[in-house]
Amino acid sequence: MPRLVRLYIHSALIGFLAAAVFVALIYWFNVANLGHLVGGSDIAVMATLAFWVLNGIVFSGVQFGYAIMQMAERDPDDGR
Repeated sequence: MPRLVRLYIHSALIGFLAAAVFVALIYWFNVANLGHLVGGSDIAVMATLAFWVLNGIVFSGVQFGYAIMQMAERDPDDGR
């Protein structure tokens, strides 16, 4: 498997794990009354799944972008 694909999968796993923690904390601290709103709904599982997947896509993209930018070589003439 190419290194870039392996890096993307690794970033996606980290992003979805971070999204799971984020969603759990949002529900736990009841931010914007979301914990109560979703908890009292008859489609709580679907709402939580959608919230987690959509946040996972965002967090995975951020993680992948960060990993790619960290691969850049420093310019020796940069002065840092």
